[in-house]
Amino acid sequence: MNILVINSGSSSLKYQLYNMDDESVLAKGLVERIGMDSSILNHKPTGKAEVTEVSEILEHNTAIRKVLACLTDKEHGVIESINEINAVGHRVVHGGEFFNASALVDADAKTKIRQLIDLAPLHNPAAMMGINATEVNMPGVPQVVVFDTAFHQTMPEKAYMYAIPRVLYNKYKVRRYGAHGTSHDFVSKAAAEYLERPLEDLRIITCHIGNGGSVTAVQGGVSVDTSMGMTPLEGLMMGTRSGDLDPAIVPYVMNKEELSVGEVNSMLNKHSGLLAISGVSSDMRDIIDGMEKGEPNSTLAFEMYEYRLRKYIGSYTAAMNGVDAIVFTAGVGENASLLREKLLNNLTFLGIELDAEANKVRSGDPRRISTVDSKVQVLVVPTNEELVIARDTHRIVQGINC
Repeated sequence: MNILVINSGSSSLKYQLYNMDDESVLAKGLVERIGMDSSILNHKPTGKAEVTEVSEILEHNTAIRKVLACLTDKEHGVIESINEINAVGHRVVHGGEFFNASALVDADAKTKIRQLIDLAPLHNPAAMMGINATEVNMPGVPQVVVFDTAFHQTMPEKAYMYAIPRVLYNKYKVRRYGAHGTSHDFVSKAAAEYLERPLEDLRIITCHIGNGGSVTAVQGGVSVDTSMGMTPLEGLMMGTRSGDLDPAIVPYVMNKEELSVGEVNSMLNKHSGLLAISGVSSDMRDIIDGMEKGEPNSTLAFEMYEYRLRKYIGSYTAAMNGVDAIVFTAGVGENASLLREKLLNNLTFLGIELDAEANKVRSGDPRRISTVDSKVQVLVVPTNEELVIARDTHRIVQGINC
């Protein structure tokens, strides 16, 4: 069975085609600048030359059509016909309380995704564009939606409720939902497999840190708490997001600077975090480079980032009454060895013993960066959210074909 995985943004579309017999990637690619006359399609077929095409792609229907043309191209394609694609899996950011697992796309699922647009105004409409475009170009092919929030639907009420009037939850479902669920799910399972221990017996803290970032407490294989909130703004300090802050700052700054709701929302989401403190970049590589050159603002940005991440790890250790493993994943988590070193050397009270040499090694495979005798095992596990989507799509489509 071949599964096409699509991650649709408002002006972009990422894709991967999987052969589920061995979970190999047949091809992957990215369409950028959708809606412009200079759109870019970058197609990477496995074992063949990479292809880049610049053309006018004004909407997602055309983007999907061009992707399918690349996949079936005689020279650069990997399949002979789109009939060889058995199903399509879509990443959807917000499933609210409607979805605690992946689901087959039908009229009801599409209605619920639209109803959640207020909770994910940038992401859910883009996902719907991808779903509708797929339906137009591949009529009759089953589609499955996989939600970033679904993994966190196991959180208990004490973890997901906010201490505000309950009427706001009853009327508008204001609560913690979290994000990056497919990643936290994948790496926690991969960690248990690496450690050769039952997932049900483990208390794991998973740190998905890239330009966006979140930490999740995974106990017995389920999410019991996570750092992102109703939106991805809460929690860790991130590349351009503020993370946790005193909510009174918002009306105070709005009054002082005469900002609109939209302007303060943009400030907190796009002009805060590492970018705001360093004054240089939202990229951890640039921050570390600046710190090593003695730039005080880069140093402060790094120290704040590490400090806030460390506090979350400490709080989730308390929440689970202990921790057996800590897992780092995503762009910063997998590659910023200096950040991991500084962080873990500040968590020695947990009995963590860092293997300094192992921490410096870069690898595409799961690896241990603590000593074997460390009381808490620390791993770096490359995430693979696309594979999770492909697996869920495969499982659900197999179920309807039985």
